[in-house]
Amino acid sequence: MKTRTNNLSIFSLNQVRTISKKVIREARRDRWFWLYCIGFMALAVAITIAAVPNQTLTGSKGFGRTAASLVVLVQLVVPLMTLTLGARYISGERDSGTLVFLLCHPVSRLEVLFGTFLGLAGSLFAAVVAGFGAAGLFSALRDTPIEVGVLLKLAGLSWLLALTTLALGMCISVVTRRASTALGIALFVWMALVFLGDLGIMGSTVATRLPVELLFLTAVINPIEAFRLASVVVLDGSLDVLGPAGIYAVNSFGSTVAFLAIGVLIGWMIFSSLAAGLIFRRGDQI
Repeated sequence: MKTRTNNLSIFSLNQVRTISKKVIREARRDRWFWLYCIGFMALAVAITIAAVPNQTLTGSKGFGRTAASLVVLVQLVVPLMTLTLGARYISGERDSGTLVFLLCHPVSRLEVLFGTFLGLAGSLFAAVVAGFGAAGLFSALRDTPIEVGVLLKLAGLSWLLALTTLALGMCISVVTRRASTALGIALFVWMALVFLGDLGIMGSTVATRLPVELLFLTAVINPIEAFRLASVVVLDGSLDVLGPAGIYAVNSFGSTVAFLAIGVLIGWMIFSSLAAGLIFRRGDQI
């Protein structure tokens, strides 16, 4: 008897929408998701409140302390939130036995994976909007000048980083059988990406005297650093603040370095999503 599960060529948008709605409902009941959201909102508001009164978000030269602090906040909190949420979702469903129950229904593996990704992406969009919205609201209440366009650009880049690291987290989730293992790997990947950012690049420069071209390549292939490069350019900041790698980027690519960095983020998201789909479609990870 030919079942729907075996016919992997069938892909129903209605099934994907149903699964994504299920994931969004579950995210609203997830205490970890709410903890991340509240923490992100609180830190974004704290950064805005700590800003010097009458100082714009972008500062006198286009990239002030408030914007720089928000970029650093996103670099640390958003990847941590999305990697752990993505990594523990499919593995958690498998660990509890609900994944087997779900796949017994007339739904394909790709529908489950894609619906899960869309549901988590929608939930994270709400979290990003809430965080930056709260920062903008408190800034307005304090009568601190703020550029809405700049805030929207930073929120958009933050969501793109969230989608990229979410796809990477789900790739981790489909290759592990236990949620605790997936969570541990996600934390390790987060620490590795953060370490290979500012701290790792500075340490490598001092210890190995890397050529500036290799230094720039090391920076731009890191999705967290790619987000920072794009943010500095989009917010009209100077890449000189990024050191030798930033100066090389200005001299070699000019303002197009933002498109390069955004392309790196999109490339990571596509590659991770395709890898997760191919692995999960095999059906060996139940």
